[in-house]
Amino acid sequence: MTQITLENLGKNFGSFTALAGMNLTIADGEFVALLGPSGCGKSTTMNMVAGMLQPSTGSISFDGRDMGNVPMARRGVGFVFQNYAIFTHMTVRENLAYGPKAQGMGSAEVTKRVEEIASLLQLGSMLDRRSGGLSVNILQRLAIGRSAIVEPAIFLLDEPLSNVDAAFRAVMRTELKQLQRQFKQTMVYVTHDQLEAMTMADRIAVMDHGKLLQVGTPLEVYNNPADTFVARFIGSPGMNLIDGEISKSDKTTMVDLKQFGSFGPVPDAVLGKLKSSDGKVIFGFRPEMVELDSNGSLKMPVNFVERIGARTLLHLGDPDDSIKITVSNHEPVPKQGEVAQFTIPPQAARYFDPQTGNVLRGEA
Repeated sequence: MTQITLENLGKNFGSFTALAGMNLTIADGEFVALLGPSGCGKSTTMNMVAGMLQPSTGSISFDGRDMGNVPMARRGVGFVFQNYAIFTHMTVRENLAYGPKAQGMGSAEVTKRVEEIASLLQLGSMLDRRSGGLSVNILQRLAIGRSAIVEPAIFLLDEPLSNVDAAFRAVMRTELKQLQRQFKQTMVYVTHDQLEAMTMADRIAVMDHGKLLQVGTPLEVYNNPADTFVARFIGSPGMNLIDGEISKSDKTTMVDLKQFGSFGPVPDAVLGKLKSSDGKVIFGFRPEMVELDSNGSLKMPVNFVERIGARTLLHLGDPDDSIKITVSNHEPVPKQGEVAQFTIPPQAARYFDPQTGNVLRGEA
């Protein structure tokens, strides 16, 4: 196992900054997902960790050893790409055995490792089949196995499941986590798919436009997003964010949400951190943290009802100013065109500064 430490890591391509000032420590045996949209810098970060790119600024160290002058071949890193890289003229067995043989392992140890990894990844019945005739799903499974079989201290995966079908992707999420637990490798997983990150990672590093925005466990990032980008990006659907304005009276302080109604009282901690001099604030809540209530202070007309298995997703408001709420499909819901009234538990409310986008109040 190996600890990875990134200190003030940055990468420029000419005048373009792909990554700036990234500080992140990945513990021994930890599974960390680098999550963000295309172009956010996650693959650039992984390529620098692997040694395929040299940083423009900052440093990378493994267990305290600076990797600045250490070539990729000597870093003890296994890499699986989005596009599987295997020898299609070889059999599955030959592909799996390639790495151990190149390291000079004895034939008995090679055979043992091939059989173990083939069993783990359900490739045992295909060992003597030529790889060129296999499906995309199996080829990606083989690519993962070929990298894992040499038991690298660090395992880097760059969107390895993006080209496979949905059913197979669900299976591989479980198998990858089992693989990591069995070998206790430090694993860094690049993805734009939040479901992959949420279900597999010990911690998630959310990135956007070359910056690291938040690092935390899946539940920490979901429940307490650091800013409005993380709030929108994490969750399906993402957090509802409504422009509001602080409204004070003799009795209490509320947030006026215009056509949606009002909510309060606003915690003093929010008022103390708010930088906006005009009292403007962004009010946020998760779609599932809503209770339909005929006496609720929040209300909006329903413009679309979406049935999704065990859930019903209600689209409220108009397309230019809308929110989404989810309820159980066993619960009676307003029809399209009717008004939905609802409440939000105080502990579910989140407040963000409209100038910076940063959170003003996390979990109560």
